[in-house]
Amino acid sequence: MPQTPAWWFDGSTPPWWARIASTGYAGLIALRRSAYRRGLLRQYHPGVPVIVVGNIVAGGSGKTPLVLAVIERLRAAGYTPGVASRGYGRNDARTPRWVDVGMDAALCGDEPLLIAGISGAKVRVDRDRVAAAQALREVGCDVVVCDDGLQHYRLARDIEIEVQDQRRHYGNGRLLPAGPLREPIERAADCEFRVLNFGAVPHPVACETTEWPMRLKIGVVRPLHTGARLSMEAFRDQRVHAVAGIGEPERFFSMLREAGIGVVPHAFPDHHAYTPEDFSFGSQLHILMTEKDAVKCASFALPSAWVVPISAQLPESFWSALLSRLPHR
Repeated sequence: MPQTPAWWFDGSTPPWWARIASTGYAGLIALRRSAYRRGLLRQYHPGVPVIVVGNIVAGGSGKTPLVLAVIERLRAAGYTPGVASRGYGRNDARTPRWVDVGMDAALCGDEPLLIAGISGAKVRVDRDRVAAAQALREVGCDVVVCDDGLQHYRLARDIEIEVQDQRRHYGNGRLLPAGPLREPIERAADCEFRVLNFGAVPHPVACETTEWPMRLKIGVVRPLHTGARLSMEAFRDQRVHAVAGIGEPERFFSMLREAGIGVVPHAFPDHHAYTPEDFSFGSQLHILMTEKDAVKCASFALPSAWVVPISAQLPESFWSALLSRLPHR
């Protein structure tokens, strides 16, 4: 994914060409939404509930930890969830496929591989999310969770969850490419749930009744290859190389700093395809990386690399409200 333009979030004026392109993009969005509302473009429903977890801002907002938490809660409530994803960044985007643990991320995308490995749920990658949802139903999934896809209107959905970075919000409020918005801000009002990602803030401030706070929590750190697991406390007061190829690398770096760790940051583009040369840092410090990065580095000889798991925590009232919108089990 290209580097985020500075003007999206720093308050500066976007260049003239971006403002002109943004106007054209707004027109295309309006035409497309109108076509679906008027029935000129059809929507298809797979026959089982569909939950879409996405955002209207380009880049990372914390969708993947929330998708994993949704899968866990659905299972606990008696459902058999499956995940539909486009599989951003995979080499052969035209070929639908099931995601298997241990698969090369280049075949399926890093986020689907991470979700499959952690959750054990059926994960289907397909540019056509309708076809992905139908395939999941055919193998016994009774709820489809879409990893991203608020803008994929062809798939009819029962619940939409918008995830928003509490720090960056909607940036300058402009549409692409003048700003970070995939759709106008008003689109967020269509979503039944709006989740604000507060990162590692211990006690998120109270939100409006239409918004829900999400906190990210670091779990037990594991070695990239083999060895004993460690608590984050084991790295306190040490300097480490911190690696993050995610939408918002600074969020990961900040979490490590808040744990008392001296961070030498190494930010890579979102969905970066790593090579061993990327880890030639010139000093023999421990390397801490996100789980999303780790699935693409398992074949590298990195004996000093550690994987930092992150989970999403939300109020119990959020889960009660979400499950109340689904058929009871």
